[in-house]
Amino acid sequence: KGDRVAQLILEQSNTIGWVELDELKDSERSDGGFGSTGN
Repeated sequence: KGDRVAQLILEQSNTIGWVELDELKDSERSDGGFGSTGN
């Protein structure tokens, strides 16, 4: 008797601002392909 079965923790959630683009710019990171570590 008196044992805790569940606990509720509430945290503040920040809202993310989205920016819609027509196209993405090329970058050096994209040169290695998907999942590439660059090695």
